[in-house]
Amino acid sequence: QLVESGGGSVQAGGSLRLSCAASGSTWTIYCMGWFRQAPGKEREGVAQINRGTGLHSKTSYADSVKGRFTISEDSAKNMLYLQMNTLEPEDTATYFCAASGGYCPYLKSPSSFPYWGQGTQVTV
Repeated sequence: QLVESGGGSVQAGGSLRLSCAASGSTWTIYCMGWFRQAPGKEREGVAQINRGTGLHSKTSYADSVKGRFTISEDSAKNMLYLQMNTLEPEDTATYFCAASGGYCPYLKSPSSFPYWGQGTQVTV
């Protein structure tokens, strides 16, 4: 189970931090990510992270958020975070936490993620 929190309304240029609490069979999860979906648009990948250490690249980001958003995790607490800085109106969307049993050496599509949270709204 994935539960997001931390969404809200913020002025352009502001910051928000999203959190995602994972529970259940978390030892089977190797990649976690954040996606977003604006009204009338397809769901898109924002940032993904490979859990723990390994040969794969640790994080990947959509070009539109590079340098502004940072994905991180606390494996001991089974938590995923998305620090969003310098927010823009174009960042307005419902943000979803997702998890996959496979690694994500690059930004993978939503279809690669079988587990999803309910979403949290971000309005800029």
